[in-house]
Amino acid sequence: MDTVDALISPQGSLDILTLEEVDLLQKSTTRGLYELFRQCCLAVLNCGNDEDDIDALLARNQRFEVAVVRQTRGALLQLYNAPASAFVNGEIILGIKENLFAVLRDIVYTHNHLFKSDNKQILSGPQITNLVFKILRHAQALTPRRQPKIAVCWGGHSINNVEYKYTKQVGYELGLRGHDICTGCGPGAMKGPMKGAHIAHAKQRCQDYRYIGISEPGIIAAESPNPMVNELIIMPDIEKRLEAFVRLGHAFIVFPGGVGTAEEILYLLGILLHPNNSHISMPLIFTGPAESTDYFTQIDAFIGATLGADAQQRYSIIIDDPSQVADQIYTATQEVEEQRQTLGEAFHFNWQLHIEDAFQQPFIPTHKNMAELNLKPNQAANKMAANLRCAMSGIVAGNVKQFGIEQVRRNGPYRLQAETELMKKLDTLLQSFVDQQRMKLPSSKDYVPCYTVE
Repeated sequence: MDTVDALISPQGSLDILTLEEVDLLQKSTTRGLYELFRQCCLAVLNCGNDEDDIDALLARNQRFEVAVVRQTRGALLQLYNAPASAFVNGEIILGIKENLFAVLRDIVYTHNHLFKSDNKQILSGPQITNLVFKILRHAQALTPRRQPKIAVCWGGHSINNVEYKYTKQVGYELGLRGHDICTGCGPGAMKGPMKGAHIAHAKQRCQDYRYIGISEPGIIAAESPNPMVNELIIMPDIEKRLEAFVRLGHAFIVFPGGVGTAEEILYLLGILLHPNNSHISMPLIFTGPAESTDYFTQIDAFIGATLGADAQQRYSIIIDDPSQVADQIYTATQEVEEQRQTLGEAFHFNWQLHIEDAFQQPFIPTHKNMAELNLKPNQAANKMAANLRCAMSGIVAGNVKQFGIEQVRRNGPYRLQAETELMKKLDTLLQSFVDQQRMKLPSSKDYVPCYTVE
């Protein structure tokens, strides 16, 4: 594989630093954070190569190294044996350069300035929300005087071509109506809406479009940011990533996906089902092409069976009609604007949203934690959503995150224990994701489930 050595100058929000801050960056990247920093940089440099096999990526780039170089004008990045695909005529692609410094900002700078020395401390809910706010503010993602128009698009990285084209059509319709797009930053349903919106924004001569990609270290190392992302934000873990979505976004669209998409759905519905949030406008639409009808029928039935009819009232399902999706999102965001004006609430960060501890505290997918999840039906819908969300999160880890993959490799599949009827529903849903190749990107290897349902 062709590689390049290069010295990269600052780009983005880290182009002005004190010498003390640069020294701190240097020290941090030579200690425990280095391997995480290296993997995330490698993922960014791998932009455009759609894969979700972190072991293959790391094996292919064993000689890659990165170092922070001190200078009075800021911090430089020295790359050794970087993938040549990230360069054109000897120069690094500008979007990749920006995202490399976003990695430096969020993995190292944020860690040093916003976390205390004891990283195992348990933060309270308000402390976690304040941390999410500070990370977004430091990333310059909060725009106080901008009209509420961020459409958060969720969906799978492993979708078929018909579904991918549909996500582009929806993105195009959203772009014509002036919406910014926020996704998980990877391929598939995370890339399509941004690509479609880009064409529409060009037609509308829009100059300040935003394609926000929110990831976290375990995901970004397996799913490289797609080339459309112009604002990359890496949150410390999946729970803070999900909170960033719901605090930052103004309307939500769900495309077909796998367990990661199910996790996102359960997270948002679990929050919306809390009585303290009953008055908050949070538009949510499930949509896909005609070929995805059965997928959404199954998702809807699973939500009804586990969370109840009230949860089903929190979203609408629109099949094969991109313009209707965009029209409803446009109308809904205007209602969000009016509500926030009435309540005196910020446009740029949804402070009023109540998020319970179960949705904020990090869930570590060990075999013990997965087996002990309460998946019994005799609990409040929002608590059931929290536990099902953790189950999905663990399966995502077992599929694509280095920690989860290693856990499964060492101890065998995760064991999920549920009441008989719920077990059948959960097993049916998960098996449909396997059958439709939504668990991982198609490859020469057959998918081997990282879980069992008992």
